[in-house]
Amino acid sequence: MLAPTTSIMPTRRLTRFIALAALVLVTIAVFYSPLTPRRRYQIPTSHSTWQAELGPVDNKATSYIAEATPAELCAPYHWEPHTPKDGKRKIYDLFLINDELNWLEIRLNTLSKQVDYFVVVESPKTFTGLDKPLHLKENWDRFAPFHSQIIHHMLDSDLNSTRAWDHEDLQRNAMFDQVIPFLEGPKAIKPDDVLVISDIDEIPRPLTATLLRTCAFPRRLTLRSKFYYYSFQWEHRGPEWQHPQATFYTGETTLSPSNLRSGRGGNPLTRIGESADLWNAAWHCSSCFSHISTLLNKLASFSHTEYNQEKYRAKAGILRRVRNGLDLFDRYWQTYDRVERNVDVPMYVMNNVTRFAYLLDRDPPNANFEDVSELDLSVQEIGEAQKKKGGKR
Repeated sequence: MLAPTTSIMPTRRLTRFIALAALVLVTIAVFYSPLTPRRRYQIPTSHSTWQAELGPVDNKATSYIAEATPAELCAPYHWEPHTPKDGKRKIYDLFLINDELNWLEIRLNTLSKQVDYFVVVESPKTFTGLDKPLHLKENWDRFAPFHSQIIHHMLDSDLNSTRAWDHEDLQRNAMFDQVIPFLEGPKAIKPDDVLVISDIDEIPRPLTATLLRTCAFPRRLTLRSKFYYYSFQWEHRGPEWQHPQATFYTGETTLSPSNLRSGRGGNPLTRIGESADLWNAAWHCSSCFSHISTLLNKLASFSHTEYNQEKYRAKAGILRRVRNGLDLFDRYWQTYDRVERNVDVPMYVMNNVTRFAYLLDRDPPNANFEDVSELDLSVQEIGEAQKKKGGKR
């Protein structure tokens, strides 16, 4: 009678092992979405370069195709047209600001005809906990043409953590938690209104905003960005940048900005199915500043504190890297390809090429930084010559 028992035991163990292995695989598939293919959509290159000043969508979608219907606009992305339940579907563009006032100007002029309201959150503290001015508050008159569209929210100075990443999450979530539920009148949000979550230098294309208003897009939509460094002259080699993100308002179950940006939150069992990527949907220009001082301020302010080192803050080194498309932090795996006479940039930049020369051309000796003078360059050359001679005069 014992023989059958001994033959059954290995089979039971094998069955349990198979069941456990299956459970592990399902868990990985559910919780680690990078291992699972996401739905992919792409704005055709021929369409992305159309920079027409698109107007808001009312009864018909205004797009790169004149007089296109919502169905015609959404069909290439396999989306159905969105049917508003209560008036026009609004778009809220949510982002933080430090001292990037030029980027704010570019963003407002690029998207003001597509976006209803810009929710701009400003803090008296950097992510690293340093005190800083309220730059937008101090320069409010500069943006007078857009005052009716800007919802400017200033955070208090209390940060109950010493971790930079905690500060970043707090400030990101404040864009929603401390603003959206309290809007009244025409600014009040309704179910299915669009929320775009991004950094200020991650700018959706006008066409992308038109699609978001018009189409029934997935709940977690990543707006993949053409990724540039220092200027639109240097394009990052590799996949497109994985931000901004877009979602729609669902009341108390609306995804928080930090969860949406990081791919967390919500029901893990449905997270994969409600996620998708729209490629070629935005521009991202990282460390694209008009002043070296602004770049240095970024190093002192952002969450990657490991890069705020003296060797990365030397102006001569910054100039060399920016002019030659070399990584600011000597990361060998981060490489950039030169783009000659790039025209796939926000139209407002193209219309102001002299003013935004630093966004289009980093070739001059000062890399078109406005706070690097000929005197600075002369002093730098003398210093380099002395180093080559071993410090001898």
